[in-house]
Amino acid sequence: MSFNPSGGYLTDLTLRLAWGASRLDPEVRDNSRQWLLSQQRSDGGFAGREGDSDPYYTAFGLRGLLIVDGIDDAVASRAADFLSATLDTPPDKPLGVVDLVSAVMAASILELTHGIEVIAPESDLRQSILDRLETHRCHDGGYAKLPGGVAGSTYQTFLNLLAYELLGGEAPEPDRIVRFLDTQRMVDGGFREIRVAKRAGVNPTAAGIGALKALGRLDPSLEELTIEFLADMATDEGGLSANDRISLADLLSSCTGMVTMSDLGATDRLNLGGLHRYAMSMRRVENGELLGGFHGFAFDREVDVEYTFYGLSLLALIEAHREDPEGESGAAGDDGTGTAGAEGAGAR
Repeated sequence: MSFNPSGGYLTDLTLRLAWGASRLDPEVRDNSRQWLLSQQRSDGGFAGREGDSDPYYTAFGLRGLLIVDGIDDAVASRAADFLSATLDTPPDKPLGVVDLVSAVMAASILELTHGIEVIAPESDLRQSILDRLETHRCHDGGYAKLPGGVAGSTYQTFLNLLAYELLGGEAPEPDRIVRFLDTQRMVDGGFREIRVAKRAGVNPTAAGIGALKALGRLDPSLEELTIEFLADMATDEGGLSANDRISLADLLSSCTGMVTMSDLGATDRLNLGGLHRYAMSMRRVENGELLGGFHGFAFDREVDVEYTFYGLSLLALIEAHREDPEGESGAAGDDGTGTAGAEGAGAR
């Protein structure tokens, strides 16, 4: 696949996460590493809260382990075997596009950490993946979640652009993608997921800004409305909610919102101390014992590798942006309530 370490959206994010992770509390790193390692299945993949291993959760498992420096030779070899077997699918039973892009992401991690090429640069497999991505292109310039879709999805467009980046290709007609993304903007500064959506959300907004950044078309100086939209999603819990109709924070929205504010150079508009406390409160604890993994939101009873990645990523980005590792930084006041300035589920 020839992962390019010199640039790109994911490379930039990986470097920021690695820097922040180096400053994490050793207890958080070690506990999370051991829990994530325990989640790798005998087939080399990772699974969700039920069911078998799949590429989606395998990508999150490996991304989480990458943050806490937990991918050793054995983990990488087993994961590579799983991904190779998963990508070797018969033509009449192709992977869904989310699983396909997830497999590309997971494979890029193994190439980055261990030089394992699950997808060779000039292989038929690489070309077939690129061809599959284009079957999701819509007349509006975006990418749909299903082949031949009539309307683009902000999130799927972002995912497909990341896949192109990792495979060393370029999405055709990038100007049409930019025009599509412009149509997804709402008057409040956020982005909607699909054109029939009534309101913007944190996660499609993160996808829209991420897509613009991946295309090299992001100008943070023009995104003040988006910054205000994201800052307004802060809750009393300290985290961010998914949209303005939901009062409960969740770890996905908190993480993607933080990533986007970092991309826009606006983390000073967030209460980093409150976000840190929220993320730490999502760790699984029973009878005072830290058991590993992160919950998705306050009433979530389970943990999984996806939300554990979000929790670790949020904590790492907070550390990367703290002026004083011991302080509250950003917009937080002495009481951590953020007195200065305004403050998806996943793909499945």
